[in-house]
Amino acid sequence: MSLNVDELLNAARERAPGLSNFGSDNYRQALDVLVHTLNTEAKLSPTGVLLMRERMIGQLVNRLVMEDCFQRHPEIAQIAIDDPVVILGLPRTGTTMLQRTLAVDPRFYSAAWWETRYPAPLPGEPVTATAARIERAQAEVAQTVQAIPQILSIHPLDAMLCDEEFMLMEHSFLSAMDAFADVPSYTAWLDQQDQRPVYTQLKRMLQFLQWQKQQRGEPRAERWLLKTPQHLHTLEILLSVFPKAKVILTHREPAQTIPSMASMAHTLWQIYSESADARSAGQQWSSRMARGVHHTMDVRDEHEGARFLDIQFADTVAKPMEVLERVYAFAGMPFTDEARAGAQRWMDSNGREKRAKHDYSLEQFGLTDAGMQADFARYRARHIAAV
Repeated sequence: MSLNVDELLNAARERAPGLSNFGSDNYRQALDVLVHTLNTEAKLSPTGVLLMRERMIGQLVNRLVMEDCFQRHPEIAQIAIDDPVVILGLPRTGTTMLQRTLAVDPRFYSAAWWETRYPAPLPGEPVTATAARIERAQAEVAQTVQAIPQILSIHPLDAMLCDEEFMLMEHSFLSAMDAFADVPSYTAWLDQQDQRPVYTQLKRMLQFLQWQKQQRGEPRAERWLLKTPQHLHTLEILLSVFPKAKVILTHREPAQTIPSMASMAHTLWQIYSESADARSAGQQWSSRMARGVHHTMDVRDEHEGARFLDIQFADTVAKPMEVLERVYAFAGMPFTDEARAGAQRWMDSNGREKRAKHDYSLEQFGLTDAGMQADFARYRARHIAAV
């Protein structure tokens, strides 16, 4: 059993009768490469093939529905999204905690997990309909937790809470698929591609989500709140597509973050493969993240310093209100009494201590402390060693 691009495209068209426009970016070339490497490298189980097939068909259907909505409602493309607040750092550096605390403030637009997984109305549904999408997302989260209960100790997965825009970016098929499968050839190919289409597509999807929120009568916010480690590799494109973006950079000792991320990747790999290799996950994610943080450092050096704010993980944990005060000042937004009270309520109810401990080690992922020190030397010298 294997994946086939033409079959995926035909299945998507069948689920969205009358629609055939998948968009004008280079999704087809990316999909061809991705499917080939999934078939030849990922060692997908029969269940993994079915799950991956369903994932990609769903993304293709989303593209069909979204393109149809853009054509019928050209005002969507006029929605201005230029100044998001973007939280960016290595995985496990407090980015989720910071994002979800800020997202309580209604002045921020954010996307819940269900919106990133199902950003388009199901075929035949009105744009205001959300119940079926939410139900599907909640069922998927429940199935994931039942199959791999340790996922909650790694990432507080919840269909109704804001999450990364990573799953929106997946719709370009030019994304970090190595989060779900062991596909090193695809990752190497990806590094050689122009990834601007990922960000132009992301902006369109944010416009689409914001338009849907408006159609549902949700309160209008001031700006978007974004967060995903994938931007480490392409920060210059993000800053170009979102010219007024403000970027919060979170920092923590890599030896404490990389094995945790490798654990999460390996856990996700196991959903799709019965022979996921923990050492391969460790080596790939250590190499990728070192490349990403050093690329971000280089890009930052070429831009105005006022666009960036550094936050240490230890400060996010120990003095979160002081961190929030810095974030709001950086964003040019008043830290109102209402925002402060909302943030405090959120933190009181969602502290890390309320989740199971995430156990992992460098050794189980083929990593060493010496290797971490060497791979992240430049990053540590600037952001860790001086702390």
